[in-house]
Amino acid sequence: MKTLRTFALGMAAGAVLLYALMWRFHAIAPPEAGPVARATPPPPPEARPTAFPATPGAAATAEPSPPAVVLPSTPPSREPGESTDDWIPNELGTLKPDVAFQPAAQPNDLNALRGRALGFPVSGYDRHQLRDNFAEMRGARVHEAIDMLAARGTPVLAVDDGPVAKLFNSKAGGLTVYQFDRDGTYCYYYAHLDRYADGLKDGQGLKRGETIGYVGTTGNAPPNVPHLHFTIFKLGPEKHWWEGVAINPFPLWALR
Repeated sequence: MKTLRTFALGMAAGAVLLYALMWRFHAIAPPEAGPVARATPPPPPEARPTAFPATPGAAATAEPSPPAVVLPSTPPSREPGESTDDWIPNELGTLKPDVAFQPAAQPNDLNALRGRALGFPVSGYDRHQLRDNFAEMRGARVHEAIDMLAARGTPVLAVDDGPVAKLFNSKAGGLTVYQFDRDGTYCYYYAHLDRYADGLKDGQGLKRGETIGYVGTTGNAPPNVPHLHFTIFKLGPEKHWWEGVAINPFPLWALR
């Protein structure tokens, strides 16, 4: 039994010695190590372009907003009978505004005018076609009115009861009507008429819905775009037909 154990130990020692010799002379090679997985760092985020280069060491700050456009709060002066329709319409008869201009809001005036239930000034007009071009620039001037395109000769109707303050013919507005309301607070201005209603005269009392003229292109209106140029002025204490603060009538008739 002792002899057998000695023999086994000898065999084991011989095997170890043989393995060592074979390793020494590269008879066998150690297993190759597999590739080490490495986390690939994500690419750096693309730098946001800016017109304001960062100062080294300075804290990051947001880009400043562009300066706000400050618009005038009062409308420019007008000459008697002056309209501002020196524009060239596109195929839809409209103009993209260059610069917006909006006088100070007149909520009390709009409420007062709504209470009068003003009639619409163009007979048969589809109010879905009404556009707010009051604040558009027409050349160097603000429009200060809304335009209602209609066929030449379409009747133009008084929007309220009140007298004709002035019939006027000017280079810009063409044949125009200035109509005061009953108490002389507001003036309704109709321009570019093709002609007046028969017998219309200064001082004549008008009733809401009465025909005062017909749509045309007199004055500086484009000859192929007949329309009514209409606005409302709030009169001053002097009650001059050619002076007043323009009020945008679009909210009175806009379909919501």
